[in-house]
Amino acid sequence: MLENEYLGKLILIVGPSGSGKGTVIKELQKKYSGFVFPVSYTTRDPREGEEDGVVYYFISREKFKKMIKNDEFLEYAIVHSNNYYGTSKAHILDPLKSGSVVVREVDIQGFHSIQKLVPDENLVSIFMSVSGEDDLKGRILRRGALSDDELKRRMDSAKKEIAQSGDCDYQVENEWGKIKECVSHVEKIILAEINDLY
Repeated sequence: MLENEYLGKLILIVGPSGSGKGTVIKELQKKYSGFVFPVSYTTRDPREGEEDGVVYYFISREKFKKMIKNDEFLEYAIVHSNNYYGTSKAHILDPLKSGSVVVREVDIQGFHSIQKLVPDENLVSIFMSVSGEDDLKGRILRRGALSDDELKRRMDSAKKEIAQSGDCDYQVENEWGKIKECVSHVEKIILAEINDLY
């Protein structure tokens, strides 16, 4: 690896669909306006209430493939029912070079891709877990109706992710109904980890 050109810290909130990554990030955004929260790209359709450019840029499959060809992604994956998700290199690496704290949610696949590109001293990974399979299933179903096949696919994917949770630096359980405690735990980890930047 070349001499380290990064001055900031990349905080990855990792976990399966339904584990609360997005909720934790929303709460952090309210308190830490100085942090950088990059927006991801996806080819999936927006859910009800989702706005383009807030959590995701909703783009066509053709545009996504063009971005892959142009090597614009730090990581990308085909998730669930053949939708593409990706994180732009520029949106993460540029702020890292200038010394910013960058907070991003990814699945375990994305974490492993980023881990190969960002030095350990600039990377902090926090895995979000839930209290069990039934809890996770309930959370996934609360987000919208799914076919049995799609639910099974998401649950199988979640089990694989949970099996690799030990690859992350920290594990935080997001107990149902205790989001404040969960956010507080994540916050303490982040503040301890970025202490040396200030």
